[in-house]
Amino acid sequence: MTFRARILIAFLLATVVPIVALGLLVRREMTQRLTSQYERRVDALVRVVEEDLARTRVSVHEALAEIGEEIIADNRFRRAAMTEAQDERRYLLDYATSVMPVAGLSMLQIQDESGRILSSGHFRNDYDRVNPNLPRLLGSAPERSALVRARTPGGSFLALACVDSVAMGNRRFVLVGGVEAESRFLQDLARDGAIRVSLELPGDSLSAIVDTTVTAVAIVRTSTIPFADTERDALTTATFRVAHATTELRALRSSIDRWFVIAIALAALLATIAAAWIASRLSRPLVDLAEKTSRIDLDRLDVDFANGRKDEIGLLAGTLSKLTARLRESTVQLKDAERRATFGDLARQVNHDIKNGLTPIRNVFRHLSQQSKEDPAKLPGAFDERSATLDASIAYLENLATNYARLSRRGDRTRCDINDVVRKISKDRNDPGKIDVVTKLAGNASVWGDDVSVRRVVENLVANAIESLGGKGRVTITTEHVRRDRGESRVRLTVADTGAGMDAATRDKIFDDFYTTKPEGTGLGLSIVRRLMMDLDGTIAVESEIGKGSRFMVEFPAAEIASRKVES
Repeated sequence: MTFRARILIAFLLATVVPIVALGLLVRREMTQRLTSQYERRVDALVRVVEEDLARTRVSVHEALAEIGEEIIADNRFRRAAMTEAQDERRYLLDYATSVMPVAGLSMLQIQDESGRILSSGHFRNDYDRVNPNLPRLLGSAPERSALVRARTPGGSFLALACVDSVAMGNRRFVLVGGVEAESRFLQDLARDGAIRVSLELPGDSLSAIVDTTVTAVAIVRTSTIPFADTERDALTTATFRVAHATTELRALRSSIDRWFVIAIALAALLATIAAAWIASRLSRPLVDLAEKTSRIDLDRLDVDFANGRKDEIGLLAGTLSKLTARLRESTVQLKDAERRATFGDLARQVNHDIKNGLTPIRNVFRHLSQQSKEDPAKLPGAFDERSATLDASIAYLENLATNYARLSRRGDRTRCDINDVVRKISKDRNDPGKIDVVTKLAGNASVWGDDVSVRRVVENLVANAIESLGGKGRVTITTEHVRRDRGESRVRLTVADTGAGMDAATRDKIFDDFYTTKPEGTGLGLSIVRRLMMDLDGTIAVESEIGKGSRFMVEFPAAEIASRKVES
């Protein structure tokens, strides 16, 4: 055998055999890891589905409990249900329809102790029908909750329902309520386009709402939930199926096989050429390593340095391969850390803004609860008086959710009455005897901005001022018109408190993200205000001194030339 042939065979063996072995090992390792990853994702989603169902059950129980409290406090309902007064019959029939959407429910029935339906929110014509089976089945289910079929004028829908009861005098009324659990509900549970959540009901080979897009080849996990079958008068179980199709894995495996064959053919060809020119091209391996190294950057770390050599050149190639692998791992970790930090920041901002939006709602319910205990007869009037606050707070939260759904902090610019925002917030935050919120408002203080952003600015500043008082003191909110250079008209909002004040070092840091001096603070309120004012083309400044309180001043672009009339 000639020297050239031996070199050719050696090159072929040194090139093809490692590639074949590496390809087989990579293929097997990839399959095992991806399959394991899919299984973990499916198992995790099953737990998420079960947790979401548990949260949904809790929210339905809470809604029913609130409805029960409203029923006890509702004299018209008491008169209609207890005395069956004919002049209140329509009020009784429409009662469930009116409270169901407010409570966030898709179905609601109110029955007496005999099972007769007094009011039905999802199917008004169900009144006077006797249906004791549904409450009994729900009562015997774990956590008094199960899936049910709810009738509507157009057919029926599947709902996750709970049962509760309320005593009025010597009578007891049963409340059955739930939320829709059809295809949109399943899509919300899935949370991932590659994963499908379907539901199989007892007695059906596959329910109509089962997602049939999942292929037969998939990783499947199941979770059961009680199902109240009122037609058969039996409590059975339905099955949630969580599936992750392996179509992508099989396609990736086929693609790797194809490229693997191509790589082997190319390697054999290159080995033959290299063997023919080995004598004159001894430096070629080093040139190849240098050329591959020049292609490395943070966006391209898939360069393969393997060449099968056992000498110093092979050692260098292995070192470069390990270096590239470490760079790949570090890059992935860095991107993951950046993504987690971004979502963590967003989550904390959402939490902070929602808490501010819930404060007026909490105050209203405390007021209504106190009214219901002290003088129930005045409760409807109190509710009418405070309903505007509830509507405004809910609208604020809805607009806030819309902005976050667009991942945008900046809404459409419109004419906003900042005085109206201040009045609503000061009314909700005022606590005579403890926290006095005083307003001194200029007339017609309209600014350019969006309602949600303006409210968030005022809400955060007022909340920060109240928290600085330590439970007692005064917050003064002032609006006034100012003119800047070149005749620019602006509206200045000043929030002053009688709290402890701040030193110079603290003033320099209060607008930094996550900086706080409060034990339970998030450090986001003032940083959010700063970013919002930048989005609104406004400015913010602070004046503070230890023992003399603080004054925060923000200026908005004025929407119109306002009068100088001042109201208190």
